[in-house]
Amino acid sequence: MISLALHRCALGGDHAGFLMKQEMSQFLVQLGVSLTDCGANDSQPSDFPDFAEKVALEVISGRAERGILVCGSGVGVSVAANKIPGIRASLCHDTYSARQGVEHDDMNVLCIGARVIGPELAREIIKAFLAAKYSPSDRHARRLAKLQDIERRALAGEYNQYLKK
Repeated sequence: MISLALHRCALGGDHAGFLMKQEMSQFLVQLGVSLTDCGANDSQPSDFPDFAEKVALEVISGRAERGILVCGSGVGVSVAANKIPGIRASLCHDTYSARQGVEHDDMNVLCIGARVIGPELAREIIKAFLAAKYSPSDRHARRLAKLQDIERRALAGEYNQYLKK
């Protein structure tokens, strides 16, 4: 058993990620993680933004400490989750990125592509993600503060003038 940095995790994915999500759900339970399954509940066609939003809301509400999203490529769920303020989601298909994303950037949602990697690599990536802890060194804290400032200004409408009409 690995030493986990957290105990509560939200998991979700669309139809393309359904089978891997089911496998990872069993894996997370075996690791002792308290899991909230945000769907999909079958392999019928579904829309990834719905599940990305559910997982993101679990994380920002504090009901989950981190989230994991699975779709075909991992790109769609990453884009969707990052629309939610407070979410720092990233597509990771290697253990280094999953660990460093947490340690340096305080990543709170891991996104993986079920059509890109297999279940064994997904397990290793998830273990790296869950075991990692944010390291608030000066440079990491400074960069995270800059990310949070961009988000704050976006929420305040500062970038609205640049939006395509």
